[in-house]
Parts: sequence; structure tokens; C-alpha cells
Amino acid sequence: MTINCKGSLIDLSIPRVMGILNVTPDSFFDGGKYTKETAILKRVETILDQGATFIDLGAYSTRPGAEQVSEQEEIQRSVPITKLILKHFPEALISVDTFRAEVARQNIESGASLINDISGGLLDSQMIPVVGKLQVPYILMHMKGDPKTMQQHTQYDHLIKDLLYYFSQRIQQARIHKINDIIIDPGFGFAKSLDQNYELMAKLELLHILKLPLFVGVSRKSMIYNLLETHPEEALNGTTSLNTIALGKGAHILRVHDVKQAVECVKIHQMITKNNTGV
Repeated sequence: MTINCKGSLIDLSIPRVMGILNVTPDSFFDGGKYTKETAILKRVETILDQGATFIDLGAYSTRPGAEQVSEQEEIQRSVPITKLILKHFPEALISVDTFRAEVARQNIESGASLINDISGGLLDSQMIPVVGKLQVPYILMHMKGDPKTMQQHTQYDHLIKDLLYYFSQRIQQARIHKINDIIIDPGFGFAKSLDQNYELMAKLELLHILKLPLFVGVSRKSMIYNLLETHPEEALNGTTSLNTIALGKGAHILRVHDVKQAVECVKIHQMITKNNTGV
């Protein structure tokens, strides 16, 4: 499996790591840390030096109950940072974490490489057409409602079947608009209860029926620290455990706060896969 980022084919047969760069004041784990240029560039340098393939730039917190941010503010937060990163790290592959078409368009035109949409195009009817015109990879996530209301929408007839139905519809729309590279994100923590998140992880391999790259983002989420009765700051070990399980179930991209540890998971997983001779 490959995706085309700015003319370069990224081979996903080797799992990749996407490092998180939140430039929001209110993200659940690192809100407010990366608002000054020096801190942003240091974070990007660390993400790249530790082995990440992608940088996920988020300018709108999507934690449960997050406050809304205007489109213009999201643009003002994100576009200058896309330009700043590429000025200093011109080869960086920036993923823009947004559900708004205009935010996506302006960042891609400023040099970003792919779009990470938590809504699968359902919160902005222009998102999928715009991504199709931009001809960039599209990470299509499952969610119901919006970041403020999603935890009120955890009712499913059958979790995996419902997700597969959702993805089949959204993929069809993406194909209509000529989006070539679609990546599937089941949306851990979005419109799912604690038990549903773990059911999803337990059955993650069933999503391979879609025959598309699989994206997993569980880094320091409440499904970890609520289960373990700790806090996001103490959820790295749980994150590493779930990332390892996800790799074993065929995840192609891990979205993480802690790049070094995720890259180590990938290396160990690759070595086990290499030496699994079926004996």
C-alpha cells in the first residue's frame, strides 16, 4: 500500500508514525505548549528526529466537550505554522487536522501534504469536493455528532457493522470526487463508550475488509486513563500497549504524542513479523 504525498510515494507496508503538533490552548494533553515559534520548531525537530513520517497539525481541539473555534481563527492559527514549518523543514509532510474545507484548502496551498478529517466530510459539505480538487490523501474518520456532542451518540446496533456501513458510504462519496488516497480512521474516543473503544480495538482487523490503509489514534486518550484510573500524563504505558496491539492487527499509521516510543513499537513489530516463519 502506498499514498502519494506531494509527488512522493509513501510505502505503508512498513507502519508509519504521525507526530502530533497541537497549536491549541485547550487540547486535553498538550494544550498551550506549542504557541510560540521556538517551541513549535523544537517540537517539529523532535518529531522528525525521532522517526515520524508525518506531522499532524491541529488548530482546533476535538476533545469531548471542546469549545468551538471560528473558521477564521483556525486559519489564523494553522496557516502561518504550516508555512513556518516548511520554511525550516521543507521536506516535512504535514497533515492538517481539520473538518473545514477552507482550512484544508489554505493549508494545502501553503504546502501541507494531507488532510485528517474527524468528521469524514459530514461537518462541511465542501470538504470532500475540495480534497478531491486538491488531490491529496484524505484521512477519513468515523464520528457521530460533533466534538461538543459526540459522547451523546454512542448507540449502535452493531458497532463494527455500523462502522463498515458508515465507511462504505463515505468512501463512495470520496471516490465520486476523485480522492485517490483514502485512509480509514475508526475514531477511538469519538462517539464511543469505554467498552466500545476496547471492542473496536479487539476487532480492529475486521476493518481490513475495506482494503484501505488503517489509521489508529489512541495516544493518551481517556479510554486508557479512565480504565487505569490515572491521568493523561500517566497514560504513556497504556498508549504503547494499545499501539502494539494495533500494529499486530494491521495498523498502517499510528498518530501519537510520544514519537520515540511509537517508533520503537514499530521496530519491534517489524522484527517479529520478519522472523515469523510459521514454525
